[in-house]
Amino acid sequence: MPFDPETDAAPAQRTAAGSPLSSQMFAVGDDHELYVESNGRADGIPAVYLHGGPGSGCQADHRRLFDPQRFHAVLFDQRGAGRSRPKGGRDANTLPHLIADMEAIRALYGFDRWLVVGGSWGSTLALAYAEAHPERVSGLVLRATFLGTRAELETAFLINLPQFYPALHEDFLGLLPESERAAPLDAYWRRILDPDPTVHAPAARAWVETEGVLSMVTPRRSRLDSTHPTSQGALPVTPYIEAHYFANDCFMRPDQLLDEAGRLAGIPGVIVQGRYDLLCPPATAHRLAALWPDAELRTIDAAGHLLYDPGIRDAVIAGINDVAARMAT
Repeated sequence: MPFDPETDAAPAQRTAAGSPLSSQMFAVGDDHELYVESNGRADGIPAVYLHGGPGSGCQADHRRLFDPQRFHAVLFDQRGAGRSRPKGGRDANTLPHLIADMEAIRALYGFDRWLVVGGSWGSTLALAYAEAHPERVSGLVLRATFLGTRAELETAFLINLPQFYPALHEDFLGLLPESERAAPLDAYWRRILDPDPTVHAPAARAWVETEGVLSMVTPRRSRLDSTHPTSQGALPVTPYIEAHYFANDCFMRPDQLLDEAGRLAGIPGVIVQGRYDLLCPPATAHRLAALWPDAELRTIDAAGHLLYDPGIRDAVIAGINDVAARMAT
């Protein structure tokens, strides 16, 4: 299977995690059912983890981010992702739907407020939720800040990609007819969402593999090669849900999350940022931190985008514990 940048953990991190305190399929309307689990102690500090993608799903190892003796942590697969049903479903799957789902899950567990943790797309959803419902957020911990803007996607795929991986950039453009190369992002999203598998499968595979290279400080390979063993097999749903969101500007106004950052006032936060993240570069986290005085930006050198890059996972865990301590004061 091609590399999935949000779920492809380093082997050392894929040790078995403890069983959840509870798990269920939770109907949220529009024919969507979400996989939801809780972990830790029932009387612990309420928290929720938001996975990336959009579309990747939460992983068992994400439970380990939360001290089970201290937290009551909820993990869930967003609409269309992971174990949620329908798998890959894009109907009634927008950012406002996901925010409403979080409120339904919070009410399901009877939490008045909770600590919200998310990375990459999870940071987008975390910020959007916190700005919509600041009274329900006791703290925020973000990794690899992504504000859901087209400018960020253009920076990653149209500036960083040719700068750092020029041969891969040629491969990425070469998959498209010459007439579509002037606007490659729109062409890729249009192709990925095309119902014809001979159109969408090659585009989805190229997208997820290119995204994977940009996610890693030292990628295993840096060219698109349809004959390579990792280029065979089933595709994850991530590129399809990503194309759905990105083609619709993540269902936000331009710069919405920065424009409404004032609503984060009084919410303690930690922003964890890899120095060499080519997908979500440090400038984005810096811009957010400048508008959110209650947040501390922690940059990790020699790390990129992934949760499992050196120092990132430990920094997220430390951030969760530090924000929880600030919440208690």
